[in-house]
Amino acid sequence: MQITTYQNNPHHLAQLVDLINYCQNIEAKLNIKMAEQDDIFQIDDYYQEKGGNFWIALENNQVVGSIALLPLDNQTAVLKKFFTYPQFRGQPNRLGARLYQQLLSFAKDHNFQRLVLDTPEGETRSHYFYEKQGFKQVEPQNFNASYPYPDRNSRLYELFL
Repeated sequence: MQITTYQNNPHHLAQLVDLINYCQNIEAKLNIKMAEQDDIFQIDDYYQEKGGNFWIALENNQVVGSIALLPLDNQTAVLKKFFTYPQFRGQPNRLGARLYQQLLSFAKDHNFQRLVLDTPEGETRSHYFYEKQGFKQVEPQNFNASYPYPDRNSRLYELFL
């Protein structure tokens, strides 16, 4: 399994769309349309040219995971597009942990001091993962970060690095 920075590749983009659709709509039943998250079709401009990054995990040249870091300013960045197919979660692959470590190293190397994220209220597995990593839930009025996210029934989290 290889984790690599996303490079514009229509084949990988199509697989990434499939991954996101599977995790959000088939598995979590959120009914979020890709039109509500068009950042995925402009990864270079939306993430990488703003000083963030977007990583994909490949198994036999197939996208099986993703994670992204979107800077909001020079101190705060958003953890976004964190998805893995179920068979790569937990032991022995620990793909989520590996993707998260990639993002965390990048954030620290680029001197970000705070990571924020949103995650759907019903995604208890995700809540457990984030809380295990030290993220604290934040009420919307105390979040102090503004960015678009498609599921309005989300928990908000932050982590100070």
